[in-house]
Amino acid sequence: METIKITTSQNIDIDYEVAGLGERILARLIDLAIFFLIYILGAFMASLTNWFTHGDLGIIIVIIVYAVLFVFYDLIFEIFMNGQSIGKRIMKIKVISLDGGQPRVGQYFMRWLFRIVDFLITFNLGALITAAVSDKTQRIGDIVAGTILIRTTPRTKINNIVFMPTYDGYQPVFKEAGQLSDKDVELIHEIINAYMKTGNNVVVYNMALRVKEHLNITPPNGMNDMLFLQTIIKDYNHISAHMDMDTL
Repeated sequence: METIKITTSQNIDIDYEVAGLGERILARLIDLAIFFLIYILGAFMASLTNWFTHGDLGIIIVIIVYAVLFVFYDLIFEIFMNGQSIGKRIMKIKVISLDGGQPRVGQYFMRWLFRIVDFLITFNLGALITAAVSDKTQRIGDIVAGTILIRTTPRTKINNIVFMPTYDGYQPVFKEAGQLSDKDVELIHEIINAYMKTGNNVVVYNMALRVKEHLNITPPNGMNDMLFLQTIIKDYNHISAHMDMDTL
């Protein structure tokens, strides 16, 4: 599975899997099904209220409202739902910028505009063929806008971050980690776990800052906040294990 590395604004590196072609197709089918249900519901309500008996004007108004919702649905939802339509949210995929950040409004608009080429002019073949042959499963609109669809579940799992057994001969990077208490390390675990569930990288940044200040240490160049907390936990586990062995 193709992956993309995202570096957050707090310098946290997370690997995400690129959304597959099947996931994209299912997300689109779900969105189309929603509009089909809206059509059925609208027709049912119209029959109950005798809306169409008011003449052609009523029919025209309903058609215009429905058409506007259908045309602008993806653009509006992606802008206000953080890169997701209802179908994408159900399939747990979302639109991001190729630089790993949230797309700008202009990028959302560009990928929406090229739906004319991807779906309308080419009868969906443009999007299907381009996504199938693209390394990152991008349709034409994604390529032009500089966007990509990813799975919202990070490829980096919480177990891979927190629970890291040390090997014989391991040398702690931060010996100061031994000054922490079990409660401190448990809190770090909770912060990382909260990040993996919510994606709120600010809590990781704040926790890393507090640990650095508490232990009066400076990480080496290139070590981001997530890796720093990961290393602190690993060092603490190693130091605590050796302290327990020394007391036996």
